[in-house]
Amino acid sequence: MTTTPSAPVDPRSFQSFAEFYPFYLTEHSNVTCRRLHFLGSSLALSCVALTVVTGQWGFIPLGLLFGYGCAWIGHFVFEKNKPASFKRPLYSFMGDWVMYKDILIGKVKL
Repeated sequence: MTTTPSAPVDPRSFQSFAEFYPFYLTEHSNVTCRRLHFLGSSLALSCVALTVVTGQWGFIPLGLLFGYGCAWIGHFVFEKNKPASFKRPLYSFMGDWVMYKDILIGKVKL
């Protein structure tokens, strides 16, 4: 029996973050993509800390560049998909940090 591929899921169809997060994880099935997300988020947090310590606001755009740059490289080069942040920016931002926490506690593997 042949199976037909399922239709792509539209991230805008989710009514809550709780519904969205399992989809978010499927969009991050490639380990290199997850590692790049973790690296980018860690660098972004470092930039926030440097802003607080030094008072120099120039670290904020650098943190955004690191965070989104690493994530987008992970998606376009390794995961070969389009980031959900283009259609669900708030849920995707929340998903980044929940996945970051889940990686730290070992719930999501690197």
